[in-house]
Amino acid sequence: MPKIGITTTVPIEVVYAADWVPVDLNNVFITDENPGALVEEAEIAGYPRNICAWIKGIYSTMLKYRDIRTVIAVTQGDCSNTHALMETLQLAGIEVVPFAFPYDRDVDLLNLQIEKIRSFFGVSWRQVRKEKERLDRIRRKVWELDRLTWEENRVGGWDNHFYQVSCSDFNGNPDKFEADVVDFLNQARSAPPRERELRLGYIGVPPIMGELYGYLEERGARVVFNETQRQFTMPFETGDLVEQYRLYTYPYGVFFRLKDIFREMSKRKLDGVIHYAQSFCYRQIEDLIVRQKLDLPVLTLEGDKPGRLDARTRMRLDVFLDMLR
Repeated sequence: MPKIGITTTVPIEVVYAADWVPVDLNNVFITDENPGALVEEAEIAGYPRNICAWIKGIYSTMLKYRDIRTVIAVTQGDCSNTHALMETLQLAGIEVVPFAFPYDRDVDLLNLQIEKIRSFFGVSWRQVRKEKERLDRIRRKVWELDRLTWEENRVGGWDNHFYQVSCSDFNGNPDKFEADVVDFLNQARSAPPRERELRLGYIGVPPIMGELYGYLEERGARVVFNETQRQFTMPFETGDLVEQYRLYTYPYGVFFRLKDIFREMSKRKLDGVIHYAQSFCYRQIEDLIVRQKLDLPVLTLEGDKPGRLDARTRMRLDVFLDMLR
C-alpha cells in the first residue's frame, strides 16, 4: 500500500479508506536514531536556525524516507511555517495535498476540506464511515488506558503520552496497534496503583525531549493529563466525521482548548500544570493567556532541539515540584 506523510493529525479515516498508509512525520522524526542530525540537515539545506525544529525535522524526514512521495500538509490550525515547508518539499519533488482546519470551526468549511481530500483519494462516504467505526473501536481502548492513568493511577505519564500520540496515524497499522494496546491494558490493569505522587497536567504540543516524563516520576510527580496527545484520540462519542474534527480542539483557538483543559483539570484533580512551548512557535504567545486563565500553578517550559533535558530545565522542574509540595 502506498504511504502518505502527514504534518499533524488529519482525517485519517479517509486515508485508510483508500488503502493508503498515513505516516505522522513528527513521530518518525522524533523516534529517529539521530533526530538532531535531521534538524542539522535542514539547516545545511538552508532552513534558518530560528525556525521550529519540528518543521526542520519533518523536512529532512521526508527527504530521508524515499518511499513517501506525497504529504498532507495542514496549512491552517497547526504551525504557521507549514506553508514554506510545503514549498520546499515541492521543490524536492514531493506531491503536497493541502488541508485546513477553519479557525472558527465553521462546519461548512470543514466539510469542504474533508470533501477535497475524499475526492483526492477517490473514496465514498460509506467507505469513510466504515473506517471510522474501525478506528473508533481502537480509540476507545486508548481512552481506557487514559482512564487507568488518572483514575486508577496504574499507568505512567510516558505510556499515556506514547499510546495517545500514536493515534495520529495508529503507527501505520491499526490492527497491530490495537493488539499492542490490548496487551498493554492487560498488564496495566494488574499493576499496583501509584500513591503519594504529585498529579500534573501537561498542555501544549508534545515535548521534543521525551525524558521529561521519566524525570518527573523520579522526583515523585506524574503527568496524568496530556492535553494535545489526548485530543489525538478524538475523546468524544460522535458518529459524524465532520463533527468529530470540529470537537477536536488542537487546531482551533486557545479559548476553545481551555474549555477542555478546565474540565480535565477538575476531573483529574491536578496539583499543577506544565505548559510546553516550542521555541520559535507562535503558540508561545498563548502562554500569557494560559497563565491568566488557569487557577493552578503553571510552569512554562521551552524546548528547542531534540535531546536530553538541560541542567536549567531540570532545576526549574525541581523548584516547581518543591513549590507544589
